[in-house]
This record gives sequence, C-alpha cells and structure tokens, in this order.
Amino acid sequence: MFNPSREQSRSFLFEAWRKYRDKSILTDLEALVVNHILHHPEYHALLSDPEAYLDRDWLPELGETNPFLHLMMHLAISEQLAIDQPPGILARYRTLVLRLSDEHRAEHEVMDCLAEMIWNSQRNGTPPDGAAYLVCLGKKCAGQTTE
Repeated sequence: MFNPSREQSRSFLFEAWRKYRDKSILTDLEALVVNHILHHPEYHALLSDPEAYLDRDWLPELGETNPFLHLMMHLAISEQLAIDQPPGILARYRTLVLRLSDEHRAEHEVMDCLAEMIWNSQRNGTPPDGAAYLVCLGKKCAGQTTE
C-alpha cells in the first residue's frame, strides 16, 4: 500500500473490519488497523456497509470528520512510532501518553500535529516538514496549544 487510491484505502478498511467480524485470519496490517477501529465504535456501522459509504464525502467545512482519513492517520502514526520516524516522535508520543494517561488520546494529539503538517505542506506546495511536526508535538507535550 505505497500509494493507494481513495477506493483502495477505503476497501482495505472495509475488508479488515469484515474479516475481524467474521473471525477470519488478519494480516499484521489488518490487525493493526482493526485495533484502531475498535477504539472508534462510532465507525463500526459505517465500516459494515461498504455500499453506502465507499464513495461518500465528508466535508470539513461542514464540521464533518472523514472516518477513513481518521483511521488511516492512526495507521500512519502507528507506523511512524514503530520506526521512530521522524526521529524523536516516539519520545514525544511517550511523553504525551504519560501526561494524558491514555494512549488513544495521545495518538489524537499526534494526529492534530500530523494534520497540521500535511495541511501546511499542501497549502504551501512544499514537502512535509518533519521538524515543524516535532515542534508541534513538543508544544503538546508541554501542554501548550498549537494554534
């Protein structure tokens, strides 16, 4: 899954959830994403109905959160933490876990910084800025807001 399309990414999530519910054998990546799905019961019905949601759009300007993007960002963060890339993300994540006493909440804090980095990259037409990502995480570790 190096550069999957929107449909491929969504199908991966639908299939992982179906296999979990059917008690089928999961790949390591599917097991990882199912763990994230289990932390989001608000997405379970949606992931159980591919026909209704494969092509649906969620509009942030209407205050909507795209559940597929949200879950894939969890997956990206898991992979970043597994290899400590960018270097230092793992230490900052661990600090957030200690400060918040909750791994899932800490991931959401990391997600805020990841989303900000991606948004800035797209807005400015520049590569993602790992240093800015880590600065954002450092502020969150210190309990500061990042706005």
